[in-house]
Amino acid sequence: MKVTVLSGTLQKALSHVIKAVSTRTQLPILSHVLIDAHDDKIKLRATDLEIGVEIDVPATVEQAGATAVPAKLFADLINTLGEEKITLFISQEESRTLHVNGKHSSSRIQTATASEFPLLYEEKGEMVGTFSAESCLLLSERVVFASSIESTRPALSGVLFKTAQEGGVVCVATDGYRLSLQTIQNGVSMKQSEQALIIPARFVREMSMFKSTSTLSMYFSSANNQLILEQDGILLIGRSIDAQFPPYESIIPQESASVVVFSRTEALKAVRACALFAKESGSTVTFSLTENGMGISAKTQALGEHSVRIDGELKGEENSIVFNTRYVLDVLSHLSGEEISLSMSGPLNAGVFRIPKDPSFLHLIMPIRT
Repeated sequence: MKVTVLSGTLQKALSHVIKAVSTRTQLPILSHVLIDAHDDKIKLRATDLEIGVEIDVPATVEQAGATAVPAKLFADLINTLGEEKITLFISQEESRTLHVNGKHSSSRIQTATASEFPLLYEEKGEMVGTFSAESCLLLSERVVFASSIESTRPALSGVLFKTAQEGGVVCVATDGYRLSLQTIQNGVSMKQSEQALIIPARFVREMSMFKSTSTLSMYFSSANNQLILEQDGILLIGRSIDAQFPPYESIIPQESASVVVFSRTEALKAVRACALFAKESGSTVTFSLTENGMGISAKTQALGEHSVRIDGELKGEENSIVFNTRYVLDVLSHLSGEEISLSMSGPLNAGVFRIPKDPSFLHLIMPIRT
């Protein structure tokens, strides 16, 4: 194998591929990145058997070939180089050594044979949808944080993707205590199907790697639940979750007794301050909705108490509700924009956060009974 490639282009590709590299020592080959050189490009591949990433990098290929190199060492080395042409080659005499030669540098890296590296996919499967990079970023920011980190209920560790009745896609994540829902109608489409897809949360987080303005294509193979998201020579590979997503529609309140509109940034600062006093009381914060605005408070016997009043426009009756502090911090910090609303029916019913100027989103948090 002998190829010439721009170091900057290689650095950018490695920054994405390295996210799929495994740290599990039981399978040493998974700590490597596969370099496959042919047809005026090199394919970089990495996988931890949960997700995989494949990226095409333009290159001048003098001699085709493939090898697997330690991913962290290779990425760190390439990152030390300036913007220059570098040559990667393996000689017949040293078939297990990759030479990396720059303008003023040379390195030799011990490799593993390419045949040891696992196959990421056999075929892409059927194309089931298209997405814009903006929609992927939206899901990564607004939805996926509400998924569960526990594996006891597999469906809750993913994000539900299903076609919306009015067109577009509805994406939902919940851990059983909170729920994020985002409807995307622009720049996205999914094939009409009775079967919705539950996509692992980690896969959805990594969807934010796609930055180009061109369309992403999603492929699905029902034979092995394989998912592939592709854009401009970049492939993200994973598997859907074969489980039943809970009937989330039934827990979203259709009516509310109180709605208050307030500043997201002011509320975020207030909750962060209250969180300092909430550590000894189960990390709870109280939202009090009144005609004079909205009060946010926390108190513990051991530490004391803290309260903040922020301006708010109340519609309906005065009310109050107690939330887990971390859940409120999560939703307030993951959203952008200034204005946000909270609607509720009472202290024992869920509170729903919305963006008044964007009805496509809602975030529900179950209250804490005191």
